[in-house]
Amino acid sequence: MIVLHQLVEEGRLSKEQADAIHEEHRTLGRPAKAITIEQGYVDESTYLETVARILETERIDLAAHPIPPRIAKTVPASIARMYDAAPVRAEGDTIIFAVADWPSPAVTDDIGFVLSKQVGYVVATQQEIDEAIIRLYGEESDSINELLSALESDMEDAGSLIELGDTVDLADLEHAARATPVIRFVNLVLYQAVKDRASDIHFEPFEHEFKIRYRVDGALYEMAPPPKNLALPIISRVKVISGLDIAESRLPQDGRIQLNVAGHSIDFRVSTLPTQFGESVVLRVLDRSNVQLDLDKIGFPGDIHGFFLDDIKKPNGIVIVTGPTGSGKTTTLYAALQHINRIETKILTAEDPVEYDVEGIIQLPIRENIGLTFAAALRSFLRQDPDVIMVGENRDLDTAQIAIQASLTGHLVFSTLHTNDAAGAVTRLIDMGVEPYLIASTLEAVMGQRLVRTICPDCKVPYRPDDAALALLELDRRQIGDQPFYRGAGCAACNHSGYSGRRAIFEYMRINDALRLAIIERQPTLALRNKAMELGMRTLREDGIRCILDGCTTVEEIIQYT
Repeated sequence: MIVLHQLVEEGRLSKEQADAIHEEHRTLGRPAKAITIEQGYVDESTYLETVARILETERIDLAAHPIPPRIAKTVPASIARMYDAAPVRAEGDTIIFAVADWPSPAVTDDIGFVLSKQVGYVVATQQEIDEAIIRLYGEESDSINELLSALESDMEDAGSLIELGDTVDLADLEHAARATPVIRFVNLVLYQAVKDRASDIHFEPFEHEFKIRYRVDGALYEMAPPPKNLALPIISRVKVISGLDIAESRLPQDGRIQLNVAGHSIDFRVSTLPTQFGESVVLRVLDRSNVQLDLDKIGFPGDIHGFFLDDIKKPNGIVIVTGPTGSGKTTTLYAALQHINRIETKILTAEDPVEYDVEGIIQLPIRENIGLTFAAALRSFLRQDPDVIMVGENRDLDTAQIAIQASLTGHLVFSTLHTNDAAGAVTRLIDMGVEPYLIASTLEAVMGQRLVRTICPDCKVPYRPDDAALALLELDRRQIGDQPFYRGAGCAACNHSGYSGRRAIFEYMRINDALRLAIIERQPTLALRNKAMELGMRTLREDGIRCILDGCTTVEEIIQYT
């Protein structure tokens, strides 16, 4: 935010404008530069001139500036792309980079460490920098394979590490983790994951190979695998930058990495798991700029959008979102909290872990290893005079009972449950040991949701569904008439999968008097579900069919997830 401060000092931005930019940056993770220019506060030229003054350097026309091709041998493509900086020239032991925004000291230190050089800067537009990187390095498709070749040649002695098992020398391990080729490779893996909109990165050691896979839109894709003998240095590097103990490989560990990748603020949640052939590491990618925390952009059907808005504004009660892991429950609740986040409302959340920092909301990370459980957090919350409480997950009777107590004493409580559908949430609470009359008196609504992949717009083609597909959806041809269905033919833009991105489908069960009576009578899940459908609830399958007919997704996706 140094550039914003400078613009305020120079009178080009007001303090209020700078605060608004800062809040949007914190909330959505979007670069402050992009927000400043899009809002029309200053133009790009003025912004770049300010960056140049801060860096005490010059603003150049990079398109007309000759860059010696040999500079590409000094600076790997992964560094230029990771940090959005085009190398311009070498001046003795210093490499001069063109940047389009102020680089933090941490970025300068990282680049200098990897290159073993001093780093200097000039300033250019983002378009000029992108074009210069392509001129120097070409397209990105070959960069992983090129770096793998460099890894094999530069790390010839790394193989000895894998044979040592538990007796590996800590100093050797640290040395391997800090080797320049390993740092470059891990940086490129993280950059590629963000670029491809991956939600998770999996580092998986097996007996004869070492796999790295990305999860994109719910499906796993394997990248070119590094040599097996580099598993230990690469995993050790991930552990180093996430603050984990690289000497401990017998117990699971959890950590966090915060990076600025190509202008985006990215969080990676790191989890290690000891396996038979080494540590398996999974990174959850949290890119706030790719997450919609706006209720109007979640994708609710019109009626559910209205119901949900009504229910999250009630003074007390419990609203539950259900679905399996990775179905977008937390994102939906964050969007709800963001919508009701006002200066006059005190909101507390208990999460495991805190996934996104939201300005104005007090967020507590659960640490069960020291006794800070959901139940313990909720007890403390009730002494903090909150208006709204979010419980990341209702795991046990103790947590559920305190949530109900909070609702009965005038608080609005949001929570999640892992159940297959909305009606199953009631049965799950009863199975935990919660009395049905307490559920009936506090529960306001249960929303079930799933994420389904959406058809790639670049290769979307219509087709006529056959009778077998219609039978799977319990439809007949009279119901759809001449309505075409759509699928993705597969193209380079979607990695030939036919899908690009995901959207949610929903079912919304509002608790009215008829359902409250059914809950008190301990009616089973199926009876509750049928009663809710009689009262107008659309099921996940029915909402999925709506998405098929709208041309958003395919029959296969809806059959798989509903």
